[in-house]
Parts: sequence; structure tokens; C-alpha cells
Amino acid sequence: MRILRDIAAIPDDARGASAAIGNFDGVHRGHQAVMSIARDRARDADVPFGIVTFEPHPREVFAPDADPFRLMNAEARAHRLEKLGVDVLYELPFDARMIARTPEAFAREVLSDGLGLSHAVTGADFRFGKGRAGDGAALEALGAQLGFDVTLASLLREQGDGISSTRIRQALSDGDPRLAATMLGHLHRIEGPVLHGEKRGRQLGYPTANMSMDGLHLPRFGVYAVTVDITTGPDRGSYGGVASLGVRPMFGVNTPNLETFLFDFKGDLYGQHLSVGLVEFLRGEERFDGIEALIEQMDRDSDRARAVLA
Repeated sequence: MRILRDIAAIPDDARGASAAIGNFDGVHRGHQAVMSIARDRARDADVPFGIVTFEPHPREVFAPDADPFRLMNAEARAHRLEKLGVDVLYELPFDARMIARTPEAFAREVLSDGLGLSHAVTGADFRFGKGRAGDGAALEALGAQLGFDVTLASLLREQGDGISSTRIRQALSDGDPRLAATMLGHLHRIEGPVLHGEKRGRQLGYPTANMSMDGLHLPRFGVYAVTVDITTGPDRGSYGGVASLGVRPMFGVNTPNLETFLFDFKGDLYGQHLSVGLVEFLRGEERFDGIEALIEQMDRDSDRARAVLA
């Protein structure tokens, strides 16, 4: 999959795509239903299957002081889209110039002249252009004028309720990653580089890979059974594990992070990239009456995680 960010420099073989347009935070089953329409048209017409999305997420621009809300960072989203068979990801900068474009200018300058789309697919609730003035009907009319087809996809529903990033965030806040995975169509994954920590886990017999949660929605704090993909470096592969997500109350640390212990792994992960999938919530974050009690609980957590993953 190619990632292109400059609409003024789109190569000829990346033009003419059938593309789904949206932020696609989480790449959940509703998003995938929209994407499948674009993919089917692309295969029928023998053109690239594309995704048009924006970075940073518009909500980060318009509400910079809001609590972190993203289910995926850009890296995780790109990895998921690649697994879904996307040929070209147009990851466009959501900057002052993009914000100022009217619906007409967005359709003409970005979708038509810039990307040269042949077909655009959006959700029925899609809004675009300055002040969110454009809707699906406007995009259909503009597409007819500019020479690209438009399909508006219906909202996918699960047991009467629409699948949405909001509902997935709530499931994660409730400590229910299995419900989140049902709506996502895949495990909720946290991706990024392994950072240097204080190496307490190594001293306790549980060396952990530490990852930042900056900018991401925070699932319920506690311990999870997880699957781990090492995506870079000499130890690439998949492992089971147990992870602690929270602020480490035993040690007075207040910045949330994710600490993951990989089962049956020996190696150096610093600087490598991991993808950690939350499988099952095991228990909430706790403070213990000493290191021995903490280690005993970590032993129990590991046993439970292994059983879950088995």
C-alpha cells in the first residue's frame, strides 16, 4: 500500500481510484462496509482501491483541549487499511488551507483535480467543506458536474444500534474489549514504538515493553490478556502476553501508559514497533501491600492470560 500526502504530486498510476472518504477512526465494521463498496467498484473497473482520510483528525484541530479520543493513531490506521487490501492511502493534511475550502473547492481541487477520483464512497452522514456546509446530496451533485461517481452508504447496525466509534469507546471504557472487537471486526490495537521506562518490571521478573497512550482514548485501567505483533526488527512475530494499562499506583506515576509482558520472549525491543491487541479485561488497577504481593498477583494475571489466549 502506498501512502500519498501531497495532492499536487499524485502519480498517474494512483489517479482514477475508487475511494472511500472519511476519518475512519478505528476502521470498524461500519467503515469497512463503506470501504467494501469502493473496493468492489475498483476491482470491477480495474482501478486502484483508495482511501481518502485526514491527518490530524479534524476534531484534534477544532477541539484541541478535548480529552484524547482517538481509537487509532495514524500508524495503526494505516496498518489496518493495508490488511484490508487498500492500494493507495491518500492521507491528506487537515490544515488551514483544507479547512478554508468550500464544498465546491474541496470537490474540485482535492477529489477531482488533485486525486483524479473516478468514484467516491462516503457514509450517508458525511459532511465536508468549510463550516461542514456540504452533505451527501451536495457531493453527488458536484461529482456529476466534475466527472466522478458518488455512492452514499447506509449506516451499518448491530442489534438495532448503529456501529460507531463512540459506542466502541464506551465499550473500552467499560472494560469490555470483546464487545469493542465485535463492532470493530478486529481486536482493538494500540501501536507504536517501545519506549525506555524505569525497568521496574525487569527487577520483578516481568520485563515489560512500555508504550505511550498520548492522544488515544483510554480504555478502562487495569490488566488485560493481549496478543502482540512485533512489526519491526529481527524479532518480528506474534506472541501472547499480559498488559497493564494505567498510571501504576504502586509507584506514584500519573501518566497513563501501556506495559506489556510477552510470553516466551527473550530479546531487546527498545525502539521497535509493537501492535498490542486487547483480548480480555482481567482485573482493575490496584495498589498492593508490598512487592511480594504484587509479584504474586502478576503470576496469577499471567496464568489467567495464558488460559484466555489458549
